[in-house]
Amino acid sequence: MSRPMKAAELAAFEQRYGYAPLAVPVAVDALVVLVHQDNPLPGLNLGQLDQIFSATRRCGAASALDNWGQLALPGAWAQRSIQRFGRNSASGTYGYFKLRALCGGDFMARVNELPGSASVVQAVSGSLNSIGYASIGFRASGVRLLPLAERGDRYVPPSVANVRNGSYPLARYLYIYINKAPQRPLEPLTAAFLDRVLSAQGQALVNQDGYLPLSPETLRKTRLELGLK
Repeated sequence: MSRPMKAAELAAFEQRYGYAPLAVPVAVDALVVLVHQDNPLPGLNLGQLDQIFSATRRCGAASALDNWGQLALPGAWAQRSIQRFGRNSASGTYGYFKLRALCGGDFMARVNELPGSASVVQAVSGSLNSIGYASIGFRASGVRLLPLAERGDRYVPPSVANVRNGSYPLARYLYIYINKAPQRPLEPLTAAFLDRVLSAQGQALVNQDGYLPLSPETLRKTRLELGLK
């Protein structure tokens, strides 16, 4: 899943089985912030993302950012308004961006919500003034991925190494939730499935789908905790 289970989902599971589901990391993902390829912006921090995308600005800023000049872009860029694209509320990408970049606040009504990351990438590539967010698994010509910072201007690009080591601010694990009773081994079919997902072949398929495989250390630790040889 690209989002944590909701409290109501967890409660329903626990009420039925008497214990919580087990979250198993299976891949690494990151959200990337995209601008048009001709946009000269060097990077953004999470507070500025909140100013661009949020109606409530829970991260603490007093005002919104509505044009590129407010981010010190020169010349003709200074007067260009910011056009925003994002995912719809049904997606885990939407929820994660809301949590991390908006401090749990609400999106502006001016954010154009689209059904998939590929749609966001396409929209940003076709609009000079635009900015959007998407999963790192979706790439296209015509856009540039912005380096990001937690705060300030020590921007970190979304490289494989930076996503894996956690220095890139919008990195996350993707999980499979399973029904595993405490102190009991995995059911045989569940064990066979996870053994495949957490194998070299399974992680190669993860990579083909545009996500990053788990690091060797995380893979080893996860298999050990699940009792997989």
